Formats: sequence, structure tokens, C-alpha cells
Amino acid sequence: MRTLVPVAEAKRGSGRRRTSPSKGDLRELAILDASERQLGEIGVQHMTVETIATAAGITRGALYFYFSSKNDVLAALVQRTADGVAGAVGRAQAQAPDDPRQALQKAVLQTAQMWQEHGPVMRVAVELGPVVPEIEASWQAAVSAASSATHQLLVEAGVPDDTSPLGAFAVSAALVSMTERYFYAASKQGASLTDAAQTLTHVWHAVLPA
Repeated sequence: MRTLVPVAEAKRGSGRRRTSPSKGDLRELAILDASERQLGEIGVQHMTVETIATAAGITRGALYFYFSSKNDVLAALVQRTADGVAGAVGRAQAQAPDDPRQALQKAVLQTAQMWQEHGPVMRVAVELGPVVPEIEASWQAAVSAASSATHQLLVEAGVPDDTSPLGAFAVSAALVSMTERYFYAASKQGASLTDAAQTLTHVWHAVLPA
């Protein structure tokens, strides 16, 4: 479990709202940023609390004030990235409110951008989720949010809004899972995420009624 940071306890009764990040917030951000860099540079197998702390410019003891373990850091990092994925799909809906086909395309492209920018974190989410419950919970929450958003887009495009095997719920869940795995494979192999997005967009569009 993550340790809550007791930030600005003395200011809670002042009635003043803090608008800038606290020193604790900035240090936690530095830890997460350092962890993401290390995932890309040395890989999760070689990361330790010590290497993360050193990369963040703090002591091991200081890191334990914010996180209880390496997996705790990774879970927070996955949570941050998962929030970004869910937000990307939501933005796609907002950018094309009257055109579900275009919104689906934008959702795939923005997801590809997330994989481009945060591939190591997202691969860790897929790989470690089954054995680290905190990571699985964060990642599956993002998958669920994406499935809910794309379900709505499929319904708007004319896919039946029911729970049959060909209904929007099942189709959305299947395609979101496919999208995750296809981008994961492309990212792991160093293949073109742009090409992967084009293929996935074609598949998403193929299920829409003519």
C-alpha cells in the first residue's frame, strides 16, 4: 500500500487553498519521473529502490517516506500513465462529438501517442499486472474506462446497445483488449506505432454498420 504523504498539515486550518505543488508533491513527481527514465534505460529487472532513489537525487530512506517498495513506485507510475490513457480516450470523444467514426480514430491515435511516450511503463503494466495487484488494479481501471468510452461511441455509430455477443458491450471489450495487446506487441518489438494505429483503426471501423 502507498504511504500517504503528510503534506502541509499545519496549513489545513488556515482556510487558504494551496495552488502550487508542495515540496513533497515535487519530490514524489521526481521519483516517478526517475522511475520512468530507469524503465527505459535499464529495465524493470535491474531497478531497485536504491537505483530509483539515486536517479531521483534522494536517499533510500527519503524514498521510503513516499513509497513502501519498488512495486509501490511502479504502481503509482502505472496509475499516472493509466490516467493519461483514459484521458486521451475522453478527449477524443470531446473533439468529435458528432462523428463517432472520427472519434474512434482519434482515440486510437491518441492511445498510440501514449504508447510512444510511455511505452516502457505501459509494457510493465501489461507484464506485471497479473502478479502485482496494485498495478493490475490501476491498469484495469484505465482499460475499463476506455471500454466504457468506446462502448458509447459504438452505440452512437449504430452498434446494438445490448449484452449479446455482437452487442456494443462485447465488441468494445474485445477491441479494447485487442488494441492493448497489439500496441504492446508493436512497442516491445520496436515496430511502427503509427502503422499499428492505422491497422487498429481499420478494424474498429470495420465493425461499424455501413
